[in-house]
Amino acid sequence: MRELITPAGLRGAKAALALTFVLSAVVAPPAAGAEAVKPRHAIAMHGTPKYGPDFKHFDYVNPEAPKGGEVRYAAIGTFDNLNPFILKGHPVASAGALFEALTTRAQDEAFTRYGLLAESIEMPDDRSWVAFTLRKEARWHDGRPVTPEDVIFSLDVLKNKGHPRFRFYYANVAKAEKVGPRKVRFTFSGPEDTPGPRTAAAGSGCEFTLGSSINRELPLIVGEMAILPRHYWQGKDFTKTTLDPGILGSGPYRIKSFEPGRTIVYERDRNYWGADLPVNRGSNNFDIIRYDYYRDSTVALEAFKAGAYDFRMENTSKSWATAYDSPAVKAGLIKKEEIRHELGTGMQAFVFNTRQPIFRDRRVRQALAYAFDFEWTNKNLFYGQYARTASYFSNTELASRGKPGPEELKILECFRGRIPDEVFSRQYKVPASDGSGNIRRNLRAALRLLGQAGWGIKEGKLVDEKTGQRLSFEILLNQPIWERIALPFKRNLAKLGVEAKIRTVDTAQYQKRTEKFDFDMIVGGWGQSLSPGNEQRDFWSSEAADREGGRNTVGIKDPVIDTLIDLLIAAPDRESLIARTRALDRVLLWGHYVIPHWHIRAFRVAAWDKFGRPEVTPKYGLGLGTWWVDAAKAASLEARKKRLR
Repeated sequence: MRELITPAGLRGAKAALALTFVLSAVVAPPAAGAEAVKPRHAIAMHGTPKYGPDFKHFDYVNPEAPKGGEVRYAAIGTFDNLNPFILKGHPVASAGALFEALTTRAQDEAFTRYGLLAESIEMPDDRSWVAFTLRKEARWHDGRPVTPEDVIFSLDVLKNKGHPRFRFYYANVAKAEKVGPRKVRFTFSGPEDTPGPRTAAAGSGCEFTLGSSINRELPLIVGEMAILPRHYWQGKDFTKTTLDPGILGSGPYRIKSFEPGRTIVYERDRNYWGADLPVNRGSNNFDIIRYDYYRDSTVALEAFKAGAYDFRMENTSKSWATAYDSPAVKAGLIKKEEIRHELGTGMQAFVFNTRQPIFRDRRVRQALAYAFDFEWTNKNLFYGQYARTASYFSNTELASRGKPGPEELKILECFRGRIPDEVFSRQYKVPASDGSGNIRRNLRAALRLLGQAGWGIKEGKLVDEKTGQRLSFEILLNQPIWERIALPFKRNLAKLGVEAKIRTVDTAQYQKRTEKFDFDMIVGGWGQSLSPGNEQRDFWSSEAADREGGRNTVGIKDPVIDTLIDLLIAAPDRESLIARTRALDRVLLWGHYVIPHWHIRAFRVAAWDKFGRPEVTPKYGLGLGTWWVDAAKAASLEARKKRLR
């Protein structure tokens, strides 16, 4: 973890009246020739793509960027698997460089997909299906063409043998079929096991009718799916880890060499079939990409300053403020820079596991949040670099703010009595202090809430007044660096009579325990895009709460949240998406499922002075894939290093 880590119709106006949301009915894909659908080069979630069909390159690249050179990065922990699509094992860093999807994104748009393996995309207005025509030049690393059979195989193997999240993510992809020599069509369904309209009582006389709606995001989601070579995987067990250096992809890089758990080296494929595509022009410039693995971030930082690798994204404020006072930085050999972005910063937090009985009461969770003193932490540990997070969609227009607006209220009113009353009348705010370390007022507020929940102080310990059980839990960490954050929190909890134990474990044990939800509290997070959709089910839905390896680490099982997710996914335009996302945000926040941490609106970058980069940085990314090794800078750097020694 890191310090920074992100209705089709509405009838009626009052909750007292019967209210029906009609999302949309399932529309079967038209028979061949029944509907004229024109091929297009790109699809957007809402609106139209920024770049037209004849664009030459993205605005944030240098189309004349030179190829060549080597870049070295650091990874933390270990790896024992080159297949990043399964639950087992520890996948290697940057395995995605080997594989490609039917489409790729532009980093200066919220959610638009441009053809990559696909030369064209066809989609009807109701988005009930999508068809991709593959580029005839698309090739696997062994020279064989990418085929519709590969695409169909990829959907099947990911859903049935891949990581459990894929089964969930592609649940409403009903089928994939070959409909031409290079064309494959995906047909979509509404929610599974729903033969007809679903209804869900919402209280106050309201009722939602949730038809078997088509998820409007699905055409973009299947466009993101990694395409795998059927001929390579036939006869192999996809569910098992692999260290086969010949693992096959179609991407711009291939594996050159590796040492399990220590190092992996990728080399640019000089025969890469897609090098001259507009979506790739100015990208994939390094000849060699190397990752060396380190035990923890502290060791990795020292290795960076010693010149063992070239580029570092600094996620620790203390290190950014104090650890770069080195001769290489003073001499200008290492450049430090904060690069602003407009990315959503999502939510990083202390995460409650509500599967544990002690955390099932919302008042207990709310009370414990008063023991985390962010202002003191920011001042004394973070050098004032952070802002407090108060939304699951922070740093975006999707974040809830103030009191609910009219469109939000139309949705939220139907759940009155089933969601916290504060949702309707107050903006969510995290407990705050003056930064002095004296939080007695906050602790008194915490004790009032705990008393209401049936907990009281007995001999200096907070106990359940009925059972006598002490309120005690473990904070599970995966890196020692988090201990300096957790220890002051633990001390404040002790003042409430709460016993918090801090346990730091290795990466393998941490992964296993979190996948099985075997923890009380962790430091966790959820990154958020500017176009939230299907992934929200994986984050918060009742179905995801029991799925091993899923991202609903909180364990939320709430029919209201399930319905709000359905509404968000079915949003027909940007305005309704914003309103529905804010409504979901409010309900999550007032559920007190987490103790929010902090965020920063810039990338903190440290790099040895050997790189060139485009004049424009994309709004929604760093664009590291568009950098290059500047030969003159690299030569000068080596000379300056010798003089520094």
